[in-house]
Amino acid sequence: MDQLELLKSKWQQQEQTHPTLSYQDIYKMLLKKSSSIVKWIFVISIAEILFWVVLGFLTPESNKELIANIGLKKSLTIISIFHYTIIAAFLALFYMNYRKISITDTAKDLMANILKTRKTVKYFVIYNVVGAILASLYVNMFLFTKKTELYSIITENNSNYAAIPPESFTSLFFITQFVVGVVLIGLLILIYRVIYGILLKRLKHNYDELKRIEM
Repeated sequence: MDQLELLKSKWQQQEQTHPTLSYQDIYKMLLKKSSSIVKWIFVISIAEILFWVVLGFLTPESNKELIANIGLKKSLTIISIFHYTIIAAFLALFYMNYRKISITDTAKDLMANILKTRKTVKYFVIYNVVGAILASLYVNMFLFTKKTELYSIITENNSNYAAIPPESFTSLFFITQFVVGVVLIGLLILIYRVIYGILLKRLKHNYDELKRIEM
């Protein structure tokens, strides 16, 4: 039994051996728990961005050369700038939600801020998943239109692929891209569902508790 459940139990029992706990005692506990959860959402989202940035720097040089030689560098740079601009906006919203919850004065306002935070996180997850799918589709459609150049560049840098006929290479390459893409998107959804899902469930629990004490 956590602190909140213990407080609720004492509050409901109303026994003479225990001091009567007020509405404010329960509210302050819910406020503290909600503020902590939103803070973690903000911290995790920053950690996620740092992870992707570091991963970008660790991209093999051969992949960077392929992107440059095939003509994808400019468009991917534009997509990256757009993406990180949107992410920066989400981070600002997460921080503002944290600040609002931290200084909330009433249960009604806290409930409204919890709902707003849950919506922001859901939009953040949807944006990242849909964005990843669209980016993957764009890259593969672009590569498909450049399949001849793609075959030449890859076989030039890796003689092992030279023995594969162009038609077989194209089929193998894009089937592999599709399978890897599906697996990565699936992992991304799973990670979001586990990490943000747990935090959102805790916020929902706090929201439900606030509704009870407001009745």
